[in-house]
Amino acid sequence: MSTGTVVSAGLADPSEPAAGAAAQSAGERAAAGSLAAVALPPRADRAERAQAAVERLRPAGVEAVAVTWVDNAGITRVKAVPLAALVHAAEWGVGAAPCFDVFLADDTITTSRLIGGPTGDLRLYPDVDRLVPLAAQPGWAWAPGERHTQDGAPYPGCQRLFARRTTAAAAARGITLQAGIEVEWVVALAGAPQEEPQYPTHGPAYGMHRLTDLSDYLRDVLRALGEQGLTVLQIHPEYAPGQFEVSVAPEGPVEAADTTVLVRHTVRAVSARHGLRASFAPVVEAGSVGNGGHLHLSLWRDGRNLARGGSGPHGLTAEAEGFLAGVLGALPELLVLGSSSPAGYLRLVPSHWAGAYQCWGLENREAALRLVTGSTGERTTAANAEIKCFDATANPYLMVGAVLAAGLAGLDQRLALPPEFTGDPAEAAPGTVPRLPAGPAEAIAAYQKSSVLREALGEPLYEAVLAVRRAESEQYAAATPEQLVAATRWRY
Repeated sequence: MSTGTVVSAGLADPSEPAAGAAAQSAGERAAAGSLAAVALPPRADRAERAQAAVERLRPAGVEAVAVTWVDNAGITRVKAVPLAALVHAAEWGVGAAPCFDVFLADDTITTSRLIGGPTGDLRLYPDVDRLVPLAAQPGWAWAPGERHTQDGAPYPGCQRLFARRTTAAAAARGITLQAGIEVEWVVALAGAPQEEPQYPTHGPAYGMHRLTDLSDYLRDVLRALGEQGLTVLQIHPEYAPGQFEVSVAPEGPVEAADTTVLVRHTVRAVSARHGLRASFAPVVEAGSVGNGGHLHLSLWRDGRNLARGGSGPHGLTAEAEGFLAGVLGALPELLVLGSSSPAGYLRLVPSHWAGAYQCWGLENREAALRLVTGSTGERTTAANAEIKCFDATANPYLMVGAVLAAGLAGLDQRLALPPEFTGDPAEAAPGTVPRLPAGPAEAIAAYQKSSVLREALGEPLYEAVLAVRRAESEQYAAATPEQLVAATRWRY
């Protein structure tokens, strides 16, 4: 077993001025921007912002702060501090072992070449700018965390810092992104972990009956999200028994990943207060329609939506088309980061609106990449692309960061989209439309061939993800669908 010692991935001291800045290449500017994006602010600034947060939170009755990160199995982990200790946590961080990056969803631990074992320590820093009181947990606040080494250097295994780096790489090209992650969940009566779900409503799919049965619960979900400063776009029953979906307003990629962590946590907390439990697992009952975690993205330059006004398909600009072509071509390997659990492949089946085929289409809900133009009159602001093959077992920071890396590679190469597919690709002639991996082994093989993802993630994070995927693939290789669902149903 390797030690917990982590490598620096060649990161220079971001506080040192760059020589010859005026003559920097685009690549050098991107590298410099990435370093700046992941550097810790000065300690005095962190302390000042944390003290301001304490003074804001104390009158609201907040007594403790939960600082979370998401591991490579897609499980949200946490360290908590009393409110009185928040300033110290912002100044010096909270201890966190590197081995969390090789935890599996069931809390067993594997190892990788550069991360793993009992040795070493990191510092988890709360992002106090995103700190928010938790409406469904009186006395508590939440902040996403980022991990650095004990000497303050960015930890190359930190998934949130990875998302920051790829966002900065887009910004170096003059591109900003808006992102949103749909949250789907199944709500059931509270019970023991091994119990089959018992539903509090038996209303039909998308039915008002279901909303009426749980109107108080859904109102409290909306109320809590609103009190936490989130803008909800819609909430409604979904297809599977006890299933609902909520969508929130788009924001930057890192912020969208933060928000989906907060939304899921809030849904879980509100559910508990109503004597219910929530599952975000890809499949809650074997053979049924599952929970997705669809990612919506739009590219912008100088305030203009690049999905409109171009000469490409349905008004795409060349930059947007290149980006989406890069994402579409990389979907087999992106599944390793967008559908983390072997259980995700039980959801990713044809003719279930899960996006099981590697194709794209305008408003085609069976395509893995759905182009959404929006209604006439709002298309310049509403047009976006939806990636439908992802689910909530994904670490959202890895998911958005990897999609950005693949998309930027396509943009740089000026790729073009293949012909659009209309209708259900499952009904096309065999071999006409490529099927996405039907199991983790195929996705892992594609991931190992991806130089784009390997370079973007960096060796420590790339190998830690690979170790976790291999371990979970082996762990459930002989499991029946029912056994796999039972093992993961209440882990997510």
